[in-house]
Amino acid sequence: MTSWGYSSTNGPEKWPELFPMASGHRQSPVNIDTNSTTRSSTLKKPLSWKYLPENTRSLVNPGYCWRVDVNGEGSELTGGPLTDDKYKLEQFHCHWGCSDGKGSEHTVDGLSYSGELHLVHWNTTKYPTFEAAAAHPDGLAVLGVFLKVGESHDELDKVAKYLPFISHKGDRVTLPEPCDPSKLLPNNPAYWTYFGSLTTPPFSESVIWLVFKTPVEVSKKQLELMRNLRCYDVNEPCPCDGNGKVINNYRPPLPLGNRELREIGGH
Repeated sequence: MTSWGYSSTNGPEKWPELFPMASGHRQSPVNIDTNSTTRSSTLKKPLSWKYLPENTRSLVNPGYCWRVDVNGEGSELTGGPLTDDKYKLEQFHCHWGCSDGKGSEHTVDGLSYSGELHLVHWNTTKYPTFEAAAAHPDGLAVLGVFLKVGESHDELDKVAKYLPFISHKGDRVTLPEPCDPSKLLPNNPAYWTYFGSLTTPPFSESVIWLVFKTPVEVSKKQLELMRNLRCYDVNEPCPCDGNGKVINNYRPPLPLGNRELREIGGH
């Protein structure tokens, strides 16, 4: 597969040349225009989730973000637009910018946050594997959480403080203490939802997005630890573009088109 990234030579503008799906009509992220969202009262059940912190253990640098791989056994996301289908947590990862005013993939009325956390789930009710689920329109569900600069986030620190140990692409460590994904979510459960795609290759149009309205606070130090990750292997020469650091690893918003963007919960 052709190498992709976030630089001017292999970044978002070039992705449709490398991955035809990136030109689809159900792509993510989008700008959330709060004046054109649909207030939804038709959902049968509220969104609910449960996670087992002890199954959250492996931290990896795939070269374009940090990612925590999860043993999804015992985890469950259901309700809301997912109806009765049960979705299992596969991994969570983060996107961020080089400065505090940008970094989120979704924007709200054109404004960016400093980062965006994604918790990626797959539909175990209908499909046997993550890969099989990713090929279907209702196969994946991703919780999006905006990050803004403020107080240090205690639960996220269980990941952030070990980022220096995965400084290069391919590095992986076992987290010494469990991290509870539910504690990474905001206290206010209100969210926006729409049908979209993965924001990285292969851009599969299989994601039901649930983007929380309320951001969570992280510290400048925690963001700096993310910005110090390298996008290249320890045995490779450093690419000169961006000093080889993983920064601005976000895809800009794409047209919503005729998709409905629903709002669940209060303002």
